[in-house]
Amino acid sequence: MRKILFGGLWLALVTYAFFLAPPNQPDTFELIQKLSTGQWQGINPFVIALFNIMGIWPIIYACLLLIDGRGQKIPAGLFVAASFGVGAFALLPYLALRQPNPTFTGEKNALLKLLDSRWTGVILAAGTVGLLAYGLLAGDWSDFVQQWQTDRFIHVMSLDFVLLCSLFPAVLGDDMAKRGLKDPRIFWSVSLIPLVGAVAYLVGRPPISSAKSNQAVMGMQ
Repeated sequence: MRKILFGGLWLALVTYAFFLAPPNQPDTFELIQKLSTGQWQGINPFVIALFNIMGIWPIIYACLLLIDGRGQKIPAGLFVAASFGVGAFALLPYLALRQPNPTFTGEKNALLKLLDSRWTGVILAAGTVGLLAYGLLAGDWSDFVQQWQTDRFIHVMSLDFVLLCSLFPAVLGDDMAKRGLKDPRIFWSVSLIPLVGAVAYLVGRPPISSAKSNQAVMGMQ
C-alpha cells in the first residue's frame, strides 16, 4: 500500500505539473535566473521567500533521509541530491521504494555527523524563520495569487512546497524511533505545524547513537 500510495502520488504530480498546471510564462527562465543569483529587485518578496525555502526543504529531508538510507537497499543520496532541483518529484520515488527502518547501523561519517548536529538545525531554523517573516511581512499576497493562477513555475513550486510539508511525517516516525523518542505528542506537534515543526524537531531531537550504543540501549529496554 505504501508503494502504491507514493507511486500514485508521484504519477499524479507529474501528470498535473506537465499537463494541467497553468502554462509557462515568457519570462520564467529570467525569473529563475534572477532568483538564483540574488537579483531580487522588482520580485515579490513572497516569491523570493518561497524560492529560498524550497532550498531549505531538501536540507531538512537530508538530515533524516541520509541517515535513513544507511539501512536501505536503495541509495538515498541520489534522491536527496535530485530533490535540490525538483523537490518532491525526486523524494516521492524514494518514499515509495524505501522500507521501514527504525534503527541505525554502523558509525556516523563526517556528513552524517554534520546533518545530525543540533547546530545544523539551529541554522536551518534561523533561515526558515527569517524567510517566513520576510515573505509574510513584505510580500504582496494578491500579486502572488495572480502569479499562482497564471504561471506554471510559481504554481508548481507552491504545490511542491505543500507536498514537502505533507510528506515529512512519512519519515519522521522512523527517525524518532532511531533516537528513542516514543512520545506521540512530539510526532503530532511536528507533523501538524508545517515547516516550522520540522526545523524545531531538528533543533530539539537528541543525536543518534552509534550502533554499539544503540544496541546497548535496546538491551536495557
